Amino acid sequence: MEVEMKIRGLMMDPVTNMPIVILRDVSGNSVLPIWVGVYEANAIALEIEKVSTPRPMTHDLIKSLLLGLNTAMRKVVVSELKDDTFYAVIWLDRDGEIISVDSRPSDALALALRLDCPIYVEETVLKSSSKAANTSDKDNKEELKRWLDGLNDEDLGRYKM
Repeated sequence: MEVEMKIRGLMMDPVTNMPIVILRDVSGNSVLPIWVGVYEANAIALEIEKVSTPRPMTHDLIKSLLLGLNTAMRKVVVSELKDDTFYAVIWLDRDGEIISVDSRPSDALALALRLDCPIYVEETVLKSSSKAANTSDKDNKEELKRWLDGLNDEDLGRYKM
């Protein structure tokens, strides 16, 4: 089963200094942090902040290609968590033909923002993620989970990229 999520924010992990995309389900019960690379975080941040660049960035180019080919992006799904790596699928619709495209979550999220497309996470990924938080490096993961659960708008602003 898929759980609809929204991007709650983009921030720097205060421990590792790596960017994190924070997803929260629409009912506000689950939080999913996804660590991403600096370039991918920048692509997401540009769209969150509605910053236009003088030339199209890669995700802007992909958006233009999809629109030019009359292809709609129906949804993105963070579909799997394997060996601490998240996997995603982009679901496209071209003339009624549904096409699934394997993607890194960071790229799928950057495109979802640009195309105003819904974001989902498989329930098994949410469960695996919380199970991983409970079993590996337990103290650090629990501290991080408490920190993520307690985030408010001011906190997200403090760790902006």
